[in-house]
Amino acid sequence: MLLRKWPDIKSSDITDKKVYLRRREFIQAAAMTTVGAAAGTLGIGQAEAQSWPRVKIPGTIQNSGWGKGEKLNEYQDITTYNNFYEFGTEKDDPAANAHTLKPTPWKVKIDGLVEKPADYNLEDIVKPETLEERVYRLRCVERWSMVIPWVGFPLASLLKRIAPKSTAKFVEFTTLLNPQQMPGQRRSVLEWPYTEGLRLDEAMHPLTILAVGLYGEYLPNQNGAPIRLVVPWKYGFKGIKSIVRIRLTDRQPMNTWQLSAPDEYGFYSNVNPERDHPRWSQARERRIGEFLMRPTLMFNGYGDQVASLYAGMDLKRYY
Repeated sequence: MLLRKWPDIKSSDITDKKVYLRRREFIQAAAMTTVGAAAGTLGIGQAEAQSWPRVKIPGTIQNSGWGKGEKLNEYQDITTYNNFYEFGTEKDDPAANAHTLKPTPWKVKIDGLVEKPADYNLEDIVKPETLEERVYRLRCVERWSMVIPWVGFPLASLLKRIAPKSTAKFVEFTTLLNPQQMPGQRRSVLEWPYTEGLRLDEAMHPLTILAVGLYGEYLPNQNGAPIRLVVPWKYGFKGIKSIVRIRLTDRQPMNTWQLSAPDEYGFYSNVNPERDHPRWSQARERRIGEFLMRPTLMFNGYGDQVASLYAGMDLKRYY
């Protein structure tokens, strides 16, 4: 991804009691590992990162049926090769540095053009009985991809509960702003806090989910704990992490990469192999764990499901 300053870097449903108690166990385990991590240096390796607690999401997770025929990436791939600039610009920085994030307790402000604005506890947003696994093939602009078994729920289900007003046309998301917990925010690599946006019809699409886990476990910090956006037909940077605000508006919001480099990153960010990035081709990609590159698929292979959202649009102009 393009960096703003090159010298700065090297390149009101109540939760089931059982669920609540399980989350308390997670807090205690995370606190103990934080002490251990703080005693070392920031340059911990992948093996150490994997020693962090892995907490299974209780209850039954239903299978969404998406992702059939896709071979999953290994858990270590998914959790040690990440883009999360709030914890550093290198791919292994988030796994090394994200122990400082405190994912609980967590609130999400929902406001703007909605009938039920409020500061919601995470437990009020996530309904355990609606959680399901969705295996997605996600890409970033660095021409690599992964297949990730996310656990989450359709964003549409939350939007219906908060009742968008008739004038709402877009949804804006904001990441936590806390330089103490997110050391990468102490550097002006990007405009903080990180923001993203979707058209309302994109947000309401059943493929768009709010993820709270992967591989049947709660999200690790480096993957966007405790709640993040997953939009599988768009480039990976569209999947904003550690969300603290969801705002509905009648105007198209600016997203962070669009603000930073508007000639390279647009609002839509749809996977489009026919539109090259100004500094590289996006026609081919490499799956993490594989040697050979493969052709990039339009809409990341989800064209049958989402192409109708963009009927009549020039996707090279509206990138």
